[in-house]
Amino acid sequence: MAEKNPVPGTGGERYVPYEERDGNESIVYFTRDLSAAGLRKAYEQVAGEVRGRVGVKVHTGEQHGPNIIPREWVAELMAADLPGAAIVETNTYYDGDRYTTEKHRETLEVNGWTFAPVDILDEEGVTAFPVAGGKWFDAVHMGSHLADYDSLVVLTHFKGHTQGGFGGSAKNIGIGCADGRVGKAEIHTTPGSDDQWDIKTEEFMERMMESAKAVCDHFGRRITFVNVMRNMSVSCDCEGTAAAPVVTPNVGILASTDILALDQACVDLVYAMREEDHHDLVERMETRHGLRQLSYMRELGVGNWRYALLDLDALGARIEPADAVAHVVPFAG
Repeated sequence: MAEKNPVPGTGGERYVPYEERDGNESIVYFTRDLSAAGLRKAYEQVAGEVRGRVGVKVHTGEQHGPNIIPREWVAELMAADLPGAAIVETNTYYDGDRYTTEKHRETLEVNGWTFAPVDILDEEGVTAFPVAGGKWFDAVHMGSHLADYDSLVVLTHFKGHTQGGFGGSAKNIGIGCADGRVGKAEIHTTPGSDDQWDIKTEEFMERMMESAKAVCDHFGRRITFVNVMRNMSVSCDCEGTAAAPVVTPNVGILASTDILALDQACVDLVYAMREEDHHDLVERMETRHGLRQLSYMRELGVGNWRYALLDLDALGARIEPADAVAHVVPFAG
C-alpha cells in the first residue's frame, strides 16, 4: 500500500492534446440525437456482451434534481433493450436525500424511478472487490449486491463535479458502486481525519479510478458505457436543485466498451468548443485536477485514451471532436 503523498505532481490540471497520447485506438460512437431514440441508438452499438442478470448504473439524483438523464429515456431504453434489468444505486456518504436506504427509496419515488426495480446495492452490506496493480488500494468495498449481477450497463450523465472536476463513467462506478459508509470513506477520507472530504486533487482522482478499475475488472467484457452530454452543470447531480446553472451547450450522446476512451472523448469534445462555451466546465476540470482521472486510467491499463470517433448520424463516418461540437449553440436554459 502506498503512503499518502500530499504533493500533487502528476499534472491533473493539464489537458493532454491528442497528438501527445500514445497507444492503441478504441471505438467511440457519437450521436447528436438527445432523445430516447438517440440513447437507444448509442447503446445498441455497444451492447454485444451484455447478458444474464443485468444492472443499469445510473445516477438517480437528489429530490427534484433538474439535470439528471430524463427518466422517460431510461424507461424506453430498458423496456426495449434491457427487459428484466434492474437499476442499481448505492447510498450516499453525505447526509442527504439518499443517505439511508429508507430515505433513498423515498427519493426514488419522488424522482419517478418507478418503472423498473431499483436495487440499493449496499442495503445488506459490503463486499471487497480486489484492485489489481493499485497504488492506494488492494481492494475497495462495494455494495454487496453488485456481485449478484452478470453484466453492468453504465449510463452516465456527463457533467462537472465539485471535487472530481468532471463526472463521467469512471466516477459513476468508482464512487457510485462503492457503498455509502465504507467504500466511499476509503476514497474520500484519510482515516482519523476530521474533514470528511480531505482527500483531494491527484490522490482523490487516483483512488476513484482504482475503485472504477475494480468494477471493470470484475465484469470484464460484460460492462459497457454510455455518456449523455446534456445539461452539463459544473455541479454534480448530488447537488440537486442547488446545482450551479447550466451554461455549457448540450452536445449529444457517446458510447463505448472502453471506459477511458469514452470519458476522454467527452472531455475532448468540451475542449473543442469555443472558449465562451466551455470556459466554466474547463475551469472546473482543471482547478480540481480532474484530468488526472484520464492519465491515471491510462497508467492502470484500464483502457485507451486514443480513439476513433464514429458519427452515427453520418453512417458511422469518422469525425474529429471539433466536428462533433460544430453544431452546438449557447445553452438557453
